[in-house]
Amino acid sequence: MTNHEQREGHGHGQAHGHTHTHTHAHACGRRASGVEPDWDALAAYLEREGELHAPAFTQAAGWLRELRGGAAVGRVLDVGSGPGVVAGLLAETFPRADVVAVDRSAALLEHARTRSSGRVATQQADLPSDFGLLGAADLIWSSQTVHHLGDQQAALTALAGSLRPGGLLAVAERGLPLRFLPRDIGLGRPGLQARLDAAHEDAFSLMRAELPDTTAVVEDWPAMLAKAGLVPAGSRTFLAEWPAPLDPQVREHLHGHLVRRRDQLTGQLDAEDLATLDELLDPDAPAGVLARPDAFFLVAVTVHTARAGEAS
Repeated sequence: MTNHEQREGHGHGQAHGHTHTHTHAHACGRRASGVEPDWDALAAYLEREGELHAPAFTQAAGWLRELRGGAAVGRVLDVGSGPGVVAGLLAETFPRADVVAVDRSAALLEHARTRSSGRVATQQADLPSDFGLLGAADLIWSSQTVHHLGDQQAALTALAGSLRPGGLLAVAERGLPLRFLPRDIGLGRPGLQARLDAAHEDAFSLMRAELPDTTAVVEDWPAMLAKAGLVPAGSRTFLAEWPAPLDPQVREHLHGHLVRRRDQLTGQLDAEDLATLDELLDPDAPAGVLARPDAFFLVAVTVHTARAGEAS
C-alpha cells in the first residue's frame, strides 16, 4: 500500500517512478533518467510506511465490505501494491477472494508474497501500457498510483474497464499531509510544516508536468470516476494516528521521512528552514525527532469509490 510515499522525491528531473514519501504507487514507471530505483533496498521503508497507515487502511477495507453488501467478491486487485500491506488487509477482509498485488517491481511483489505467506498472488505490470492485462475483478483498490500517470482520467477509465458488472473501484488519492510536530517547535520560524507542504506541492506539480502524456484535469475524483463510466458510491477519509510520545520504530520512520523531504526540497527551502531540518535530523540533538517528546504521527487517507453498472 502507500503507502504512497513513497520513493524519494517529487523533485524536478524525476518523473512518475516511485519516488515520493507516500509511495504506494509502484506499477507505473521509472525515473525520468530511466534508472530503476533499488526497490529491494526501499522495501523496508515502504513496508513500515504501510504499517503505520494500516489503521486507516483497515477502516477503509471494512467500509468497502459494507459497500459490497452481500455481493460475492471473487477477485480483488491492489494496483500499485508496493510490498503488499494493503493487499494483505484486503485478503483478511475478503477471505474467500483471490487477492492479487499488482506492481512493476518484482522485488516489491516478492515482499508482498512473503508477508502474506502466499495468501496474496502477484502480477507484474507496467502501467499504463499493461492496463489491459490486469484481468477482471469484483473490487479494485489503487492507492497513490493514478497521480503518477500522465493521463489520470484515462487511467481511471482503464481501471473501470477491468471491473466485473457491479464491481467496485476504490481510489485513495492525496488526503491530507502527514502531521508530526506542533506549529512552534522552538527551532527556527514557526510553521515549518506548512512551508514543507507548500514546497512539496510545487515539486509535485513539477513531477506531474514531466510525465509522459501529462494531461491537465480538475482533480474532482468522484466526477472523474463518473466520467469513467462508473456510478460514484461515496468518498470517506480515514485517520491513522500514533500519538506522542512515539515508539522508537515510528521515530525512525519519521526520521527517514524527513531525510527524504530534505533531499527533495533542498533547492526550495531557505537557509533557516534547512538548518531547522538539520537540527531535527541530528541523531544526538535533544530537539531532534529521535528524541523530542512532542513528535507524533497523524495522517488522513481519503478514498473515493464508484460502482460499475450491472449486466443487462
